[in-house]
Amino acid sequence: MSGHSRRDWLVGSAYGLGGFALNASLPGGGILSIPVAAAAPKLDPLARREPHFAPKAKSIIWLHMDGAPSTLDLFDYKPTLERLAGQDTPESFLTGIRTAGQGKTGKLFASNRAWKQYGESGAWFSDFLPELAQHADEIAFVKSSVTVGATHDISILKLNTGDLVPGRPSLGAWISYALGSANPDLPPFVVLYAGDKEPRGGAINWSSGFLPAVYQGTAFRSGPSPILHLERPELISSTEQRSNLDLLLHLNEKDATRHPNDSELAARARSYELAYRMEASAPEAVDLTRETAATRELYGLNSEATREYGTILLRARRLVERGVRFVQVVSWPFDNAGVDFSNWDAHSKLEENHGARSRAVDKPIAGLLADLKSRGLLDETLVVWTSEFGRTSYGQSGDGRDHNPWGYTQWLAGGGVKGGYTHGATDEIGLKAVENPVDTYDLHATVLQLVGLDHLKTTFSRAGRAERPTVVYGKVVKELLA
Repeated sequence: MSGHSRRDWLVGSAYGLGGFALNASLPGGGILSIPVAAAAPKLDPLARREPHFAPKAKSIIWLHMDGAPSTLDLFDYKPTLERLAGQDTPESFLTGIRTAGQGKTGKLFASNRAWKQYGESGAWFSDFLPELAQHADEIAFVKSSVTVGATHDISILKLNTGDLVPGRPSLGAWISYALGSANPDLPPFVVLYAGDKEPRGGAINWSSGFLPAVYQGTAFRSGPSPILHLERPELISSTEQRSNLDLLLHLNEKDATRHPNDSELAARARSYELAYRMEASAPEAVDLTRETAATRELYGLNSEATREYGTILLRARRLVERGVRFVQVVSWPFDNAGVDFSNWDAHSKLEENHGARSRAVDKPIAGLLADLKSRGLLDETLVVWTSEFGRTSYGQSGDGRDHNPWGYTQWLAGGGVKGGYTHGATDEIGLKAVENPVDTYDLHATVLQLVGLDHLKTTFSRAGRAERPTVVYGKVVKELLA
């Protein structure tokens, strides 16, 4: 699909709810075992629910750097790699590493970067990210990230859902299910991306999986009309539309009394009501004309290189400001000043690729952090900078890097994390995590902890099994918490 229309969203929500009895362990405690017939007319699946404990963060902005940037050239300074550049990778660094091409790794590669330490924390940044570097003391780095697989689609799926095959809910869906909506006029889980095409992997990465479909992410398009077919038909007035919905609701309620086992009617009626409210709330939430010239400049909207990504991040801020719990932002695809690098996947021409990609995201992300902080929102908004995996210290092409699931950097800021802290480390050439490895499951468990959810108690009963977001893995990285 190229986008989500209101019609698709309504049908998905209605039939998704109809297919499941709302039998789950909710954050309020205990197992909720309610027959579908009893649950349908009374239980609003998006009603606000209490977390397990007081949350540090109210909202999450999940920044997925699609294609996997080389964090070796952004955050993870390795003088040894620079010294050994052009040589074969020493065998001592390859223990436990399974490489493609029958063990061939290519020569060690060092890009032509200038490195500098920033802030009281002394965090290292390359000259690719001069704007973000100014926020060094607000960022908690995880420099020992690991994952499974080194294929984009598979690893992206694991990043978002915790599994290597489709079928499990995304992290945003779990949070929507466990906490409900904080704003009845907007979905709790929104996905933003540039361009007219869905990102790599598509909607499966913001799917509700086996959870009711009402918890799936709602994709907002670029432009003033974020959801297809959301506008009221031209010849129908607001009063007429409201009257039609009231009549439909009355008829559905009468029918529901005759068919108490049909949960689809109640679910569809709720979806109609949300869509009606969103006719006004969704366009307003992404309307940037109300932003000041200074704010627009802060996000880079006045520059061709940063305008598209800056627009997306400014929309993300407006959404969390309005109570959207989870905003998933995918950085693919966009054109950067005429340079066609659709993502960070730099197997070759890394300098050119990362130069263009960094210019596109550096100022907007720095602007987002500054804007959230100035509005008093950073303390309650968790920003997560992440990718499906990292990139190796070497590359087959000689001027790029290959896929690396063994050790790379991700970071978090705001929302209860310990700014200026670095967790874990990779080896001297940045190839493999050698200290405190953090898997995707651990990242998910930590994010859930920050929004007030115990990942071990956030469960959904399916076929007699208590499913949870981190499958059977995951631990909270307590060192990251402020």
